[in-house]
Amino acid sequence: MAQKPSIPKGTRDFNPEQVAKRNYIFNTIRNAFQNFGFQPIETPSFENSSTLMGKYGDEGDRLIFKILNSGDFLSKANTEAYAEKDSTKITSSISEKALRYDLTVPFARYVVQHQNEIEFPFKRYQIQPVWRADRPQKGRFREFYQCDADVVGSQSLWQEVEFIQLYDTVFLALKLEGVTIKINNRKILSGIAEVIGASDKLIDFTVALDKLDKIGEEKVKEEMLGKGISEEGISKLQPLFTLSGSFESQIESLKSILSTSEEGLKGIEELTFIHTAISELGVNTATLQLDVTLARGLNYYTGAIFEVSAPKTVQMGSIGGGGRYDDLTGIFGLKDVSGVGISFGLDRIYLVLEELNLFPETVSKNVEVLFINFGDKEALFSLKAIKELRAAGINAELYPDAAKMKKQMNHANKRDIPFVVLVGEQEITSNNYTVKNMKTGEQDTVSLEALVESVKG
Repeated sequence: MAQKPSIPKGTRDFNPEQVAKRNYIFNTIRNAFQNFGFQPIETPSFENSSTLMGKYGDEGDRLIFKILNSGDFLSKANTEAYAEKDSTKITSSISEKALRYDLTVPFARYVVQHQNEIEFPFKRYQIQPVWRADRPQKGRFREFYQCDADVVGSQSLWQEVEFIQLYDTVFLALKLEGVTIKINNRKILSGIAEVIGASDKLIDFTVALDKLDKIGEEKVKEEMLGKGISEEGISKLQPLFTLSGSFESQIESLKSILSTSEEGLKGIEELTFIHTAISELGVNTATLQLDVTLARGLNYYTGAIFEVSAPKTVQMGSIGGGGRYDDLTGIFGLKDVSGVGISFGLDRIYLVLEELNLFPETVSKNVEVLFINFGDKEALFSLKAIKELRAAGINAELYPDAAKMKKQMNHANKRDIPFVVLVGEQEITSNNYTVKNMKTGEQDTVSLEALVESVKG
């Protein structure tokens, strides 16, 4: 019995239309990256396990796809680990490589490994697939593409300003209006934790604060109390729970809350610089919004934190994000190399564009002309014309078999090919072509030059 075909959960096949739409997004993002001066690099789909493990926290380590060593890997396995039922030791003895989990850690490895060849500041972009052993759900897959842009070797806040412009440029090109670029700063979060006497519980504090819009003020306070943050400290947070209004008014409120924190005030200064610049430069379609609950990537972000939300009319999680990291390359021995970067969530952007019907009709540009095959003599004559059409930038093809006319016409209809060309003895003699418009049903006999013009027109 033949095996029933299937693919692993969390992976997908893409049909021609889907690939065309994905390429439309890829090309839009790539063009913007290049327009802003970013250079492309690529890294291997798998890295040494030691490069990836321990860089994403315990949860990240669990989601990394490990690759079994080739050959008889069990003969070299750590037998003591089996006896101790130590899965970490067992895994390390039978797997030395893993599929990349993101593009950021491989990029940090690349920078350190090639530091003598790189001209700093180094602006790079990377568009490649990554893999995570996550639970598949809407907008979340086990194999997906990331589209990253980073600058390393510069502490200038002008880079953050440019990344906001880059986001805005891409979403303008995609005609995706109503996007919100949320921004926060790690220094502000650290400052708040300092003010309430919870500097040693920064992660617990921010994880709870990040849930404010999901579970509400009282539940957040309960969670903070459960993590050992004092009632006195939580009472000092009260202004945060009602923080709203314009960027400027929120900044003023934060200045009051963080008046005793040098680090917190530094974060306010950085955000003010970025906001002032963007206000002067302007944005086309996006909105810049301060969100003090934003705490993504807190393990390695040290300054600005970005997260991009889809238009409010679409139920979708973030479609992009990033931030400033001052020592990411330090994990590979290269200290004090500051960087900042952002990522576009291709798959979620695709779903948003699909839901809002924003893909241009021309994206899935199909074959425009199909030549009907009446036999070898006619096929050869047709292929000479097809060669000219292709040289003129027109997608054209010959039906490969001299099948019944009805079958060939049905093939053109099913593939939504707008023009069909018929070449018989009379056309060969007169050196003309009978072209049929499949949408209107109109038919005309024209020269090759006129055929090119009619299809282009």
